[in-house]
Amino acid sequence: MSVLEGPRKEVRHVVKDGSEYWVEFKDGRIVFSDGRTCGEDEVVHLPPCTPTKIICVHVNYISRYYEFNNSRTPPKSPTYFQKPLTALNAHKGELIKPKGYKYVNYEGEMAVVFGKVTRNVSREEAWDCIAGFAPSNDFGCHDFRDTDSGSMLRVKGMDGFCPIGPGLVSGVDVTKSTLRSYKNGKMVQEGAISEQIFDCGYLIADLARHMTFLPGDILLTGTPANSRPLEAGDTIDVEVTGVGRLSNKVVEVPAPRNAVGFPASPDSDGVRRVALGNEERLPDKFKTMA
Repeated sequence: MSVLEGPRKEVRHVVKDGSEYWVEFKDGRIVFSDGRTCGEDEVVHLPPCTPTKIICVHVNYISRYYEFNNSRTPPKSPTYFQKPLTALNAHKGELIKPKGYKYVNYEGEMAVVFGKVTRNVSREEAWDCIAGFAPSNDFGCHDFRDTDSGSMLRVKGMDGFCPIGPGLVSGVDVTKSTLRSYKNGKMVQEGAISEQIFDCGYLIADLARHMTFLPGDILLTGTPANSRPLEAGDTIDVEVTGVGRLSNKVVEVPAPRNAVGFPASPDSDGVRRVALGNEERLPDKFKTMA
């Protein structure tokens, strides 16, 4: 049975009373393998997978491409970057914003989690290599965008900058789903999964020509237009319809105690263009929700 075909199943990784469990989420309840149940507010969520790598596509929604480019012609092939494993975070986990850093943005995304060893597969075969899907947030500190030169190492690789969850879901046709982000309850991003320039099958087949994916590995599939900065105290939710809703709160922490390396908040034209967007380039249907 394809990962897109029912019945819907949601697996979560949680801590209850100091112990870790892999559980199912059914009818709004956490269900343990021994038959016990509890409310989801009675557990602490962990990431619903154990990856060996986290791969991300740079730009994969047509609205996001419009926001960055004057051209209306989509790119012919995708480009990628990688987040370190220490960026992994979970549902209700804190998003850390170091003091003095200015452009720390949300990017709501749909994550693909691999279920089998995947290498040199076709676009059609790629879908059968997926264990499930989850909402994710490709959190990024664009203050470092100029110096990272496209690698996104510090922009997207800081600790906790990859929340995913709350669960891993199969049995849902995500090609019919819609991605939405909510800042303090207000919708700020919206994009149908069908608006992706390159679908999951294409991305997996492209990457798997040259690398092996292992069970638990994560592929983030891009964000729509209207990624914007967050402030301490903000709550950001990412929802993929039929899959789930991920929620995180931004917490400010002290700036790093060592002032070596590239300085925070250079505030260049290039940084502002990415962090604040450019609505003049967007068709009306893609503009920020009022």
